[in-house]
Amino acid sequence: MARAATTTDAFNAVAEPRRRQILDVLVRGERPVGDLVVALGVAQPVVSKHLKVLRDVGLVQVRDDGRQRVYRVDARPLREIHEWLAGYSDLWNERLDLLDEVLAELAAAESGTPAVRPPDVGSQHPEEQS
Repeated sequence: MARAATTTDAFNAVAEPRRRQILDVLVRGERPVGDLVVALGVAQPVVSKHLKVLRDVGLVQVRDDGRQRVYRVDARPLREIHEWLAGYSDLWNERLDLLDEVLAELAAAESGTPAVRPPDVGSQHPEEQS
């Protein structure tokens, strides 16, 4: 089975750790390639190769500033990833609630006091909390 090209969508593009590092740097503000090379500690051709992939999927935008090419994040393609991950938030919240209960029980056992159950905020819909 052939692998999907890294330039097909944001999921494939951010699957590579170096590209995520580039986005992490650029999320703080636009930067020329030279700054990215210094920040990441890798050769310029490597950074340029990854910037091309990020540009192809729309995760970065570039503009010319004199002799420099300056890159910035365009987060719009990340929306699809965010929406996909949102489906897992209930699962994570349930597990974190269980961890809170275990920690409360351990703290109570250590202090010799009855366990105080933490509020069940993770499983509530945000509009139900107030």
